[in-house]
Amino acid sequence: MDPEKSITVTRTIDAGAAEIFEVLSLPENHVAVDGSGFVRSVDHGDRITGTGQRFRMNMAGDHMGGEYQTDNHVTGYDDGKLLAWQTAPAGTEPKGWQWVWELEPHGPASTQVRLTYDWSNVTDPELLRKISFPLVTEEQLQDSLSNLAAAVS
Repeated sequence: MDPEKSITVTRTIDAGAAEIFEVLSLPENHVAVDGSGFVRSVDHGDRITGTGQRFRMNMAGDHMGGEYQTDNHVTGYDDGKLLAWQTAPAGTEPKGWQWVWELEPHGPASTQVRLTYDWSNVTDPELLRKISFPLVTEEQLQDSLSNLAAAVS
């Protein structure tokens, strides 16, 4: 990952990795976890159990002119340890940005959680003109970790 085109935040959360993964792997929980304010609700999304799955989210943001939907393509999955997906406008293929959640257990009731927002593979010049990356700030990513900690406390 290009450090100029990605943001990573880390926090130790007082919960087991399995409990945290349980929250992250169910798309309907992303509304409560999201620190950006863009995620409104899940349109369709079963529990994530492996790569190749997709889930659709209802979103809202000025960068897209209001309400919109995204398809999220699961690209990384290791039960209790890793969850990653690439996001695309609904009905399209991913455009090069991804979200990566990594969990590292520190005993039965403590887990280091690392969240990375990476846009280093966005190459479409039109998209780069339309959207000013990063759309999500480091502070908003930290808010996501705080929200996750609250969800498992």
